[in-house]
Amino acid sequence: MLGTLDAGKLTLEEIHRFPTGPVVITGTWRWDVLRIFYELKNGLRKVAARGLKIKSVSTDSWGVDYVWLKGQEPMLTVPYHYRDTRTDGAFERAFAAVPAEEIFTETGIQFMAFNTLYQLHWEASNRPWLFKNADSFLLIGDYFNYLFSGVAKSEQSLASTTQLYNPKNKRWSRPLLKKLGLPRKLFPEIVPAGAVLGPALPEFGLTGAQVVASCSHDTGAAVAAVPASGKGWAYLSSGTWSLLGVELKKPLITDQSRQHNFTNEVGYGHSIRFLKNIIGLWIQQECRRQWGKHDYNELRQLAEKCAPLRSLINPNDERFGKPGNMPEKIAAFCRETGQPEPTTPGEFTRCILESLALLYRRTLEQLEAITGQPVTTLHIVGGGSQNLLLNQFSANATGRTVVAGPAEATATGNILIQAIALGQLKGLAELRQVVRNSFSVQTYTPQDAGLWAQAYARFQKLTA
Repeated sequence: MLGTLDAGKLTLEEIHRFPTGPVVITGTWRWDVLRIFYELKNGLRKVAARGLKIKSVSTDSWGVDYVWLKGQEPMLTVPYHYRDTRTDGAFERAFAAVPAEEIFTETGIQFMAFNTLYQLHWEASNRPWLFKNADSFLLIGDYFNYLFSGVAKSEQSLASTTQLYNPKNKRWSRPLLKKLGLPRKLFPEIVPAGAVLGPALPEFGLTGAQVVASCSHDTGAAVAAVPASGKGWAYLSSGTWSLLGVELKKPLITDQSRQHNFTNEVGYGHSIRFLKNIIGLWIQQECRRQWGKHDYNELRQLAEKCAPLRSLINPNDERFGKPGNMPEKIAAFCRETGQPEPTTPGEFTRCILESLALLYRRTLEQLEAITGQPVTTLHIVGGGSQNLLLNQFSANATGRTVVAGPAEATATGNILIQAIALGQLKGLAELRQVVRNSFSVQTYTPQDAGLWAQAYARFQKLTA
């Protein structure tokens, strides 16, 4: 994505788009990071060929996954995908070394079996040779910034997703590293979001461009670009995952936040993204993959014609987090809970979207109870903000005003944090004003309150 900032407005241009899905190698799920790097270079070559004066470049990515480095080797082993089965049983193994309460007290991070902590703990037992041979590891966004600049640093927002970072003292958790048998020498230096790493390497043809560690975590970049102001708002970064939360000035590490599995990830300017990472449109993506046809707009139109709130699922049921025949998993859940089974793509889609919206309501209620802050407006950003039906269902289910957009929130936040790093913007407030100046949003108001209240009572029983 190419961003141009002019007179307080940002314009975005898509330069090069490519798939980044996992590859299966000898029965394991991995990331083909060198192919991704090849595609990133193709995009930069297209920019360089236009003779544009590029001032900076930065990469963001999903959290938790990483690449091992040694010397000039670009990687020691093909990195694992977070959905690989090696994290099965991760909690039991880690909690035998460190109690869950201590892990949360140190990090404030939500318990998810694929967090970097559990992946590295698995490495310690199953691939100890890596610890002996590697110089360090880098999380995915940091890894590509390293390939662009030759500077190996860990950006704070991405480091915070590992469940090995202490947000209070702003460094790797030494007690956890020691108890889990993870050598401190393997953990890179942490830099704040917006740190300038250095000039881009000559091979990219971007003379004078600086490589910036923006918010290297995609959600951190997206939250920076939420076009909100004042109080009383929450955000939902909607895509494969749904990340729903509020922005705080300091970590909220309490028994209540641990019990409800909320997380304290770091945002721009050392802010705290107090959120819950819940399953999102992954369920529909897997259904679409199973069907082998239907674009998302067609599925939305089919769902609109189906009966409302006929069948509901618990999106947090662990079966839905794994790849496989997702329509059959949904049908099985409905059979087990005495509900009519969806039979058409439209019915499956409506079931998924309505269930997600009801999950958003429950998460917002938990969020308000823990923080003591009422939420009147929900800002939905990211690719999922283009799902008009889910946006309306979210307003209906939560009883709150929904403001949807921008869709390219991650790219927007990434680019505008680069602008702050280069002195073109003064800070987060000005960044968000640029977002409001630059992108239109769509507002949704709640409808059919009684019908959705009845559905929420059913949902609560299904998810008890």
